[in-house]
Amino acid sequence: MTPLKPYLIRSIYEWIVDNNLTPHLLVNAEHPGVVLPGDFIEDGRIVLNIRPEAIQGLVLGNDEIQFNARFAGKPMRITTPCKAVLAIYAKENGKGMIFDPEENEDETPPPPEPKTPQKPQLRVVK
Repeated sequence: MTPLKPYLIRSIYEWIVDNNLTPHLLVNAEHPGVVLPGDFIEDGRIVLNIRPEAIQGLVLGNDEIQFNARFAGKPMRITTPCKAVLAIYAKENGKGMIFDPEENEDETPPPPEPKTPQKPQLRVVK
């Protein structure tokens, strides 16, 4: 089954933009696979403004989010796995969604161990 998180991120992003608000992503900057500007990371996290007017080439994929932005005047391609997203919210009112950082959506529980057939234990009853 595909993870739910990317779908929630996309829908909340659209809702925020449709209401003329500023979508922000809170990202775990220490997650493997993130490509972020190191100068703007605080306490292992970064807040990214993903308003359409502030970025270019936004791709809200099922596995990762990518876009081009400028940081201190320098262009940069931002890449973050969806698993690294901690929250998406509107800057103006804080409405959005916070995700559980411990949640591992695509990890399915292990299948139950098959029971080994046992020999029947019959006794002669007299």
